[in-house]
Amino acid sequence: MTERDKPLQIVGPKNKFPEVSLMEPVQSGYLLLAMEIDHRPPIGFFVESGRKKRLLSTLKTLARNWAANDDVLDATVFKALIIPPGRGAFLKKRPNVKIARFDVVMLVEFKTVQAAKDFQNTPEWAAILAETKEKSHSVMNIAASNTRRIGPVNHAADGVFLFNYFYADSLSVNLQVWNYTAGWFQDQTGLDNSTVLLPDEATKVPYTIINHCRWDRLRDILPALLFNRSFKPFVLDNFEHNNTAAIPILYQLA
Repeated sequence: MTERDKPLQIVGPKNKFPEVSLMEPVQSGYLLLAMEIDHRPPIGFFVESGRKKRLLSTLKTLARNWAANDDVLDATVFKALIIPPGRGAFLKKRPNVKIARFDVVMLVEFKTVQAAKDFQNTPEWAAILAETKEKSHSVMNIAASNTRRIGPVNHAADGVFLFNYFYADSLSVNLQVWNYTAGWFQDQTGLDNSTVLLPDEATKVPYTIINHCRWDRLRDILPALLFNRSFKPFVLDNFEHNNTAAIPILYQLA
């Protein structure tokens, strides 16, 4: 058995929290454009450069225009709020993995995966990709499908939105450990929504999955990550023990 073939290895207290309650994944396809525009400390995103403000304005205009496309179900732009605790210690063993520091994200949901891939090849997408590359330190452009779902993420209301960029040696183990630990977030933070994005195999990115979800307020999630004593033994330790690491960033609507 190779390292990548190992089954999930549980450490710490078992069955302490309920199993995650999941819905069937949707058939939607997604385009995710993530940018690192401003270099900022974890709590310094309230300071925005003029370049970032102008690019946000452009992205929001495009999102409104693309939302009128018959194949588009939703188009939303987010800007970073804070980088919370929870980055996986396993990354120290994989120093070549790029740490996600994206302070702007555009997420476009299409009716089908094929529709997302087709739009990724249009001049409209190529144009905004070229502009973001010119104005950003780094850019990630991926097509994705939905592989796990707790519930739909509401983009129509203000709130705190998580994009959690996972790296793992094994996609299968990553999904298993996400399933196991997601029950903690439902039980301890009241989480009732989540869309787990699976990057298309043709997309060359270091992240195995990207979890996207929402809470109403920062106090719904941040204290649990800072002060809840079960967070490390139940969540972080199981990530590390299974060669998986999370790179979380919290966002707000732009």
